[in-house]
Amino acid sequence: MATKKAAIPVLLMAVTAGLAFAQSLPAVQTNRTPRSESQAEAVIALTLQRAIALALESNPDLTVAKREIEATEGQVLQGQVRPNPELAYSLEDQSAQTRTQSVQINLPVEMGGKRAERIAVAELGRDIAVEELNVRRIEIRAAVVATFFETLAAQERATLAQDSVDLARKATDAVAKRVAAGRVSPVDETKARVAEAGVRVELAQAQSEQRSARGRLASLLGVNPPRFTLVAGSVETLPVVPSFDSIQQRLSASPTLRRAQLEVERRKSLVHVERSKRVPDVTLSFGVKRPNELQRDQLLFGVSVPLPLFDRNQGNLLEALKREDKARDEFQTLNVRVSTEVMQARERLDAVRGEVDVLQRDILPGAQSAYNAATIGFENGKFNFLEVLDAQRTYFAAKSQYLKALAEAHRAAADIDRVLGESTPNADKPANQE
Repeated sequence: MATKKAAIPVLLMAVTAGLAFAQSLPAVQTNRTPRSESQAEAVIALTLQRAIALALESNPDLTVAKREIEATEGQVLQGQVRPNPELAYSLEDQSAQTRTQSVQINLPVEMGGKRAERIAVAELGRDIAVEELNVRRIEIRAAVVATFFETLAAQERATLAQDSVDLARKATDAVAKRVAAGRVSPVDETKARVAEAGVRVELAQAQSEQRSARGRLASLLGVNPPRFTLVAGSVETLPVVPSFDSIQQRLSASPTLRRAQLEVERRKSLVHVERSKRVPDVTLSFGVKRPNELQRDQLLFGVSVPLPLFDRNQGNLLEALKREDKARDEFQTLNVRVSTEVMQARERLDAVRGEVDVLQRDILPGAQSAYNAATIGFENGKFNFLEVLDAQRTYFAAKSQYLKALAEAHRAAADIDRVLGESTPNADKPANQE
């Protein structure tokens, strides 16, 4: 019921422009009053699934990653190319009677499997670029999920702050009437107005946080300024804490680790490329030679092979071997770091779920009960305004802490999915539905 009540003021505050975005986002019509019948006001609501779809479609980082894949296709194409043949012409002697002319074609032949190894390296480079795109998609998806629920929590806090302002205004009016009736001191009215001003400052801060969160979400979607007026979902649907066995199984298929493993394989293939260069290539020559003295053509055939006496590509081979070792060390380091990040995120999610449970079970009901009792007692003249103000602050502070804990839980779950590469956000459900 609290979620239903909180959604109504949000809809009333969130009516803004956004007609360009209305075709791609669902529109929620507000309750019309006689004054707004001719204005056709609508609230542009962004759901989680729609936000993810827009981000995966329009985020500029994904476009950059796709360009890299296109570039690696050129490397694969170039790796498949064979060496060009060479056309040679030679002229001997200046005298026409003793002149000798020859034309020949030199055909390089790669030995040692150079072409196959070169193609393997290029294809692994393309696989790494594809995996990089997958990693970027998962990271953006996780960032959208975390920012979406952060925006949703900020939206709820802004609604909460607006309710606090409304209640403070009513309390100020009630105190003013009592002062006018001579039942309480004018000092109480001054205190009430100061308290109302403080609550208004909190409202301005909450609205600023909401705008900032909406801006961060819009930047992930590739649209800035935001073209949606509110986000629709249930921040209270907490993600499940994954088991240790599930984490270990998903960790072995982590896209981040898979990308690092592909880099190790590419470095290994580069070692094979450098090793194949130690095998000298053979150049075959075919041609025709015509001495003018003999007045007939002579067939030419030749074979040339470099002698690897000094340059055996030993330096490049040593570099490739060391870079392979470096890639393996980086993979091991990344494996440890990723495992630590996942476990820390899991512990954070577990702790936050415990905090949320305590807030739901003990703190929020007690704070709300105390606030309601103080409000009723103030209206009946049994409590003074300071007691009502203290109960009000306690309740709204607890509610704000509750919303922050919910947002932190979703962020921790998004961090787990970002590393493990399996994003399973909560089901899309509007905030005004159970």
